[in-house]
Amino acid sequence: MSKATNRDPGAELREAARAGSGAAEEMARRFAEHAAAEGALDVAYASADSPFGPILLAATDRGLVKVGLPNQDPDSVLEELARAISPRMLEVPGELDQARRELDLYFEGRLREFEVPLDWRLSRGFRRKVLRATARLPYGTTASYAEMAARAGSARAFRAAGSALGSNPIPIVVPCHRVLRGGGALGGYGGGLEMKESLLKLEGALR
Repeated sequence: MSKATNRDPGAELREAARAGSGAAEEMARRFAEHAAAEGALDVAYASADSPFGPILLAATDRGLVKVGLPNQDPDSVLEELARAISPRMLEVPGELDQARRELDLYFEGRLREFEVPLDWRLSRGFRRKVLRATARLPYGTTASYAEMAARAGSARAFRAAGSALGSNPIPIVVPCHRVLRGGGALGGYGGGLEMKESLLKLEGALR
C-alpha cells in the first residue's frame, strides 16, 4: 500500500461494465489487486467461512485490523472502518489469504497460535494493554477479567478490562473468549455465549 498513482480508478471498471458480467468480475478483481499493489486503498476486506457463519476480515498494510463476527452486519462493520480508518476500502480477498488460512486451520483444530500480523489501531491506552495481554493467553487456557486487568497493569480495573474485551475489534485471533468471570462463569461475548462456549470446547478449555 505505497503511494497511489494518477490513473483514473474508474476507467477499468467502466470498461468491465461494457464487457459483460464475467469479464466485469475479472476486471474488478484485477482492479482491486492493482489498487492494493499501488497503494490506492487503505483497507482491504474479504469474507471468510466459519462454523458459525460468514465472518468479515479487514486488513491494513500493518496487519489484520478487524474481524466482524457472524452476528454483526457487514455493512455496519465497513462503515465503522471507513469512519475510524479510511473510506478507501476495497474487497481484495488475496490480501486476507493468511488470515483466512489460519482461521480455517484453527476451526479444524489444527492451529493453536495465530501468526498473522495485527494492526492494533482500533484500541488505545488501557484497552490496548488488555487486548495485547489477551493475545498472549495460551490455547486451551482461561483467565478472569481481574487477572487480565492485573496483567495490563491495573488489578482493580476489572470492569474496564471487561469493557475492553467486549469491544475487542479482532475476536478469535485475539482470544477474548478465553476470559471468564470470576468463578468460571462464561461472562459476555460479542458473538454470543453459544459461540464463546463452542470456541472453548474446541480448545478443550471447557467440557
